[in-house]
Amino acid sequence: MSSVGGITNGSNNLQLFSESSKSADGEELRVSPLVAEPLPGEGVKVSLSGAGLKKSSKAAGDDGDIEESGLPQTIQQILKMIRKLQQQISEKTAELQAVMADKRLSPEEARIKVGGLQADLATLNSGLLSANASLVKAMRQESLTPEQVMKAAALLMKS
Repeated sequence: MSSVGGITNGSNNLQLFSESSKSADGEELRVSPLVAEPLPGEGVKVSLSGAGLKKSSKAAGDDGDIEESGLPQTIQQILKMIRKLQQQISEKTAELQAVMADKRLSPEEARIKVGGLQADLATLNSGLLSANASLVKAMRQESLTPEQVMKAAALLMKS
């Protein structure tokens, strides 16, 4: 039993700080779905809504619509590349927003992370511009019918 100034915690119903964290209230908070304890080395978590998850899963691996389009192989490959770049841009944008909202980072850490993510976004956007230019060039070289052009445009907008 510990004593402070002649008073022991056994004689006055005081709890040590380490004991008080084991109380029922503390346990309720730890198991509450509204309170998350950060794990060591864990960064900011971003949660997507149901619609966001659905769109993400479609964009992440479902290129069946492109493959079934009947468009030439080169056009299909470029459309898949564009879709992948758009997905990566979405992910980097979400990361950037999470870093900007993270109050645990020092201003210097936030500035460094934001700068890196902005550089990544610039690279991805440049790649997207190049892929779009390649698509236009490939569509001209393939002499697509008006129906094929409309199909490619629809797939591009669906991405």
